[in-house]
Amino acid sequence: MNENAILHIPESKFCFALKSNEICLRLRVSKLDFPDKVRVVYGGKYSYALTREFAEMQRQSEDRLFAYYTVTLKLSDVRFVYVFEITYGDKVYYYSEDGLSEKFDFELSYYNCFQYAYINECDIIKSVEWMKTATFYQIFVERFNMGNRDKDKSYINMQWGDIPNPKSFAGGDIKGITEKLSYLKNLGINALYLTPVFRSVSNHKYDISDYYDIDGQFGNKEQLRELIDKAHSMGIRVVLDAVFNHCSENLSQFQDVLKKGRKSEFYDWFIITNDEPLEYECFAACAYMPKFNTSNPEVCRYLIDIATYWIKEFDIDGWRLDVSDEVSHDFWRQFRKAVKAVKPDCVLIGENWHDANIYLRGDQFDSIMNYAFTKACLDFYAFGEFNAQSIADKLNEILMRNTDTINGMMLNLLDTHDTHRFLTRVNGDRDKLMSALALTYFFPGAPCIYYGTENAMEGGYDPDCRRTFDWTLENKDSPVKSLIRTLASLKHSEDFASAAVRIYSENGLLVVERGIYKLTVNESGENKKHSSAKPVAANGYGAGILKNGGFIAERTKY
Repeated sequence: MNENAILHIPESKFCFALKSNEICLRLRVSKLDFPDKVRVVYGGKYSYALTREFAEMQRQSEDRLFAYYTVTLKLSDVRFVYVFEITYGDKVYYYSEDGLSEKFDFELSYYNCFQYAYINECDIIKSVEWMKTATFYQIFVERFNMGNRDKDKSYINMQWGDIPNPKSFAGGDIKGITEKLSYLKNLGINALYLTPVFRSVSNHKYDISDYYDIDGQFGNKEQLRELIDKAHSMGIRVVLDAVFNHCSENLSQFQDVLKKGRKSEFYDWFIITNDEPLEYECFAACAYMPKFNTSNPEVCRYLIDIATYWIKEFDIDGWRLDVSDEVSHDFWRQFRKAVKAVKPDCVLIGENWHDANIYLRGDQFDSIMNYAFTKACLDFYAFGEFNAQSIADKLNEILMRNTDTINGMMLNLLDTHDTHRFLTRVNGDRDKLMSALALTYFFPGAPCIYYGTENAMEGGYDPDCRRTFDWTLENKDSPVKSLIRTLASLKHSEDFASAAVRIYSENGLLVVERGIYKLTVNESGENKKHSSAKPVAANGYGAGILKNGGFIAERTKY
């Protein structure tokens, strides 16, 4: 038995409360070790020496190096203590705070057992319940649809359908989104994520000069209110993009610094590194986007007031948090408390491209954009780096980064406004796109479709990934659209959303099980046909979901 591989950490992703009397435990062991039995020996903190209970743990998942045993316990005493009992043949080992041992003195367990001393309600990571059945659609507002055809179009410098450059303006706006809500609803979408809508000189609006106003190119506050109200009436949530790491050089507070230097009351709002000439921290190498100093309490209050204003006045359903990993943890903790006090089910989704467990412990974000999932899909479908076994390992490793509660809220995506289009990455192979979409919907969390994916939109890196939507295809069905609708109907099921997941490889197939449903994908990136299955829909390619024998879907040419 590889003692170096064994790991458990109390009050962490290895030990977390699900409810006030329910707790989940994970124990990590070497992937090469197969104990005959793994049990948790648990009880109340003040009675453990005399009275103990036992629960067998199950080998839930494996990644490249490790296997994870899990169990969920209902507790009668939430002053919880425990050790692990591992059986190999006729040998029994105990794993406690002292590590692995062949015996454990329960009479003196108060020195070295693991403990979750008390489950306090306010420390439990809360789930945003609507995220469990959410199916997102990301819209780059400038390129989706122009609804206000009477507006001043003098800023528009490209024809709809042309390939954009970094300075292109096509005319998409908020009214254009409102006009297409029925289209999105029919696609199975029940949540929108919009790129920034606030005043800015750019087409992307990530350099904001006024956080309390809608950019005139996109519309006005009343048009945003109309969009949100209509979306809500159709059961669609709306998440806006918050850019709180940096702002535009045209923000009035920064302009004051440019004019007055150290005499400006806003001098400490930004991270100034030199006065003459003025030098300051910014986003990337973009001097026109100065970075906020979120170690300054005044800046924190300013940004938090912005966030709560749009929730109170417009009833938005969440914030996607731009460049969130470069903003102070202290700010995000304050931010979360303020936002949740106004609207507890307002979701907070960080733009963290890397392992973000430190942000996902219940005191900062609910979720992140799951780019680790994106990269795993690219390695499997596009780059040929993964086979069925290695992608199964990677997907399990991604799940083990966070608690089950957080995994259920992750924003899973194949592409965004910051990446190549997935279809372009797989060289236009629509079969692989469809298979990857099925995996996106089956993986725990909320799937997010980038606008136009349903029409097999292609595009390279920014700005090519930000092409205009082709509305000539609005009423044309396709295998991709049909599959998205079918997968969305499954995701909207509470039974499916709450089902446990199991990911593994079998005979060269990637297998993802969610309750009674099973997705199988072969190593060429295609869903595997089961002989007992029949497609429920066929349009060029069969795409369907069945409960038949625990089988989910197939894609087979007809």
